[in-house]
Amino acid sequence: MSLMSIIRDRSLAPQGRLKMDWARQHMPVLNRIRREFLEEQPLAGQRVAISLHLEAKTACLAELLKDAGAEVAITGSNPLSTKDDVAAALAESGVTVFAKYDPSPEEYKEHLMLTLETRPDLIIDDGGDLVSILHAERPDLLQQVKGGCEETTTGILRLRALEKSGELKFPMLAVNDAYSKFLFDNRYGTGQSVWDGINKATNLVVAGKTVVVVGYGWCGRGVAMRAQGLGARVVVAEVDPIKATEAHMDGFTLLPMAEAAKVGEIFVTVTGNKKVITEEHFSLMRDGAILANAGHFDVEIDKLSLEELAVSKRTVRKDITEYQLADGRRIHLLCDGRLVNLVAGDGHPAEIMDMTFALQTLSLIYVLENHGKIGPHVMDVPYHIDEQVAIYKLDSLGVSIDDMTGEQKEYLNSWMV
Repeated sequence: MSLMSIIRDRSLAPQGRLKMDWARQHMPVLNRIRREFLEEQPLAGQRVAISLHLEAKTACLAELLKDAGAEVAITGSNPLSTKDDVAAALAESGVTVFAKYDPSPEEYKEHLMLTLETRPDLIIDDGGDLVSILHAERPDLLQQVKGGCEETTTGILRLRALEKSGELKFPMLAVNDAYSKFLFDNRYGTGQSVWDGINKATNLVVAGKTVVVVGYGWCGRGVAMRAQGLGARVVVAEVDPIKATEAHMDGFTLLPMAEAAKVGEIFVTVTGNKKVITEEHFSLMRDGAILANAGHFDVEIDKLSLEELAVSKRTVRKDITEYQLADGRRIHLLCDGRLVNLVAGDGHPAEIMDMTFALQTLSLIYVLENHGKIGPHVMDVPYHIDEQVAIYKLDSLGVSIDDMTGEQKEYLNSWMV
């Protein structure tokens, strides 16, 4: 089913192509896979639907899948992360694109629906929107879907809930949980890109400030590590006792949110949950507090309560809304509570997304090759795929490592000393 792309301005394509060319130069793993797939055409005859943050690195993934033989349709997974010039360049290359920066809620939903109406065989999702709509609103399209991959923690939580209810209709690989994803993308990618976004939006120094990181999963670890490297005093708020213990042993101060709210100057939420910063905490914050979210959806900071508490609000810089409270205190919300690293910045570095999108590509091929053999479950990425991406990465760096000897392998596989 062929549909016309919906983008903002086709004349922006040359500018978007420059961004894509720069990203591609720094994605050697994806380029290696692309060269192999151009010859092998493993996705010939397949339709792939993608919902990801539509920027230059994502465009390189979409073009790779097209070059591997697929018909590709893509939409953005966040209203404020689509780059219109990249969307235009991708549409010029033959990928079907339904995405604009800052669409209305109705347009955003329409773009998701149109992407699904291309009747995909395979899906790459970020946050679970495509899969959720398929199951809740378009069950007529379910039968054709062989399976897919999920990019982020929030999406996997939604998928596991769908699986637990017994309603998941096709297999989904949890790419977010692969070692080569969370060890590098979530930690180093999020850690760097969040501070790229905050620094670009605020133009303020981080050193000497108290930063509160809400959530100490792999993304939280990265955000805290980079804040510390920038010279901040780092406080962690966490609900999981094991993760909290880890944060303590990593050298960070642990406080409940009600206490952290009193001392924080910059707050970054990375939980995947809703209302982790609420009216209770706004009432305790110091004048000038800065709030940023790095979780997938804009629900971690209770924006509605902040609106209700405020006596006035204004845009003080691009991507910064200042809320003034009745007692004169000002609270600054970055990027309307959406992903600060993609709204105010350019997302994860290209070298990081190189590994993540290589995982997505090889996982998608695995789903296709094993169609009919794997049931409708949320599955881990097979270790050999994870390992292959790491091998390709090391090769691209010119790094060699040791292999175990036959004797060593035998020793590890034996119960006898």
